[in-house]
Amino acid sequence: MSSLLSLFGGGAFTVVLFIIALSIVVTIHEYGHYIVGRWSGIKADVFSVGFGKPLIQRTDKHGTVWQIAALPLGGYVKFAGDANAASGPDTALVQDMPADARRHTMTGAPLWARMATVLAGPFFNFIFSFVLFVGLLTFYGQIQDRLIVDEVTPLPAEIGLQAGDVILSIDGQDVPEMASIGTFITSLPREEMLTYTVLRDGFETTITAPHPHPALVSSVTVKSAAKRAGVEIGDVITAIDGVAVPTFFDLQEVVKAKDGAEMTMSIWRAGETFDVQLAALPRDLPLPDGGFERRWLIGVGGGYFFSPATEKLPLTDALTSSLRQVWGIITMSLSGIGHMITGAISTCNMSGAIGMAQFIASAPTLADYIGNIALISTAIGLLNLLPIPVLDGGHMVFYIYEAVRGKPLPDRAVNVMMAVGMAVILSLMVLGLSSDLFCK
Repeated sequence: MSSLLSLFGGGAFTVVLFIIALSIVVTIHEYGHYIVGRWSGIKADVFSVGFGKPLIQRTDKHGTVWQIAALPLGGYVKFAGDANAASGPDTALVQDMPADARRHTMTGAPLWARMATVLAGPFFNFIFSFVLFVGLLTFYGQIQDRLIVDEVTPLPAEIGLQAGDVILSIDGQDVPEMASIGTFITSLPREEMLTYTVLRDGFETTITAPHPHPALVSSVTVKSAAKRAGVEIGDVITAIDGVAVPTFFDLQEVVKAKDGAEMTMSIWRAGETFDVQLAALPRDLPLPDGGFERRWLIGVGGGYFFSPATEKLPLTDALTSSLRQVWGIITMSLSGIGHMITGAISTCNMSGAIGMAQFIASAPTLADYIGNIALISTAIGLLNLLPIPVLDGGHMVFYIYEAVRGKPLPDRAVNVMMAVGMAVILSLMVLGLSSDLFCK
């Protein structure tokens, strides 16, 4: 196993993967604003992917200039009557327009049209995430109910299993359906080698193979102790301070017992063994009830030494599962934001542009990369709904005020609040970047 980053290169490719993902997500977001605005009778002057000097431009039959700009770190739609890309109104310009032309501006459109146009961006992000998750589940599928070996990962031990084996029992215990496999694997003896009964080529046979859940690294978290120590996907952690860790569960217990103290970790990689020095870092992890728990982690994820065979989901199952995934990302993100605001968890749980880029590029496979794009799309949609001026949620606050009072906020108040909102956004960007650079 390896990440896309390790397959194609280092820092430069991280930037490329990040720009591709961000450009896709932002384009979807801005297209939501554009198309619903057009449906609502609001004319778009410019649809830009990126900021700065235009590199490519064309004008469509509706008079909208479509362009790709030099700085590929976002994008915008500039509607008629807007003073800038942040949709600040050009009041003087709009006031001088005839009534029929004013109707096609963001400022002069009915309140319902402006609300629908603003909300469309975030909701297109949610819909896009949902569609990606549905596509992943219907194309790549999910693990079958029976435990069937698809591929085997190299280990520093005789593996025994082969692709196509149907695992019937381990250590004399019958393998349950996949819904209960986690509890079953946890209950197995914590020994390096176990006895398996498998169905191979139509015949049952008994073999010896490693524990299904060895201390095999299936993922490495960005900004983690393991990442900084050079641990890679596919590594097998064989010992800590000379104490053998035959399973991932043993690894977790030993790391927890160290309580953040420095340790020597022995690693097997492609037939070679070497040691690295590292110390676990405190991390705040979400709990099922919406709270957070602080634990000492080195930042590696575990997995089986074989990949179970998958099967494509029926569309109805994929739809419901994808909906749950999008909703889960939203609720977990809101919980994290709330806990950071109250100080219950550290702001080091934030990620800036560097952390996001590393997260996206750390995807082990193309499917994981697409899944990361879906996650980022939901997160950006949610972020834009926050009631901060400049963001879509801030514009909605202005419109709700207008709906309640029957008149819009004075221009001076809008300009002041937009300046405050921009300061808040810049502060959050600095905080995220500081987290990327300085948080352990």
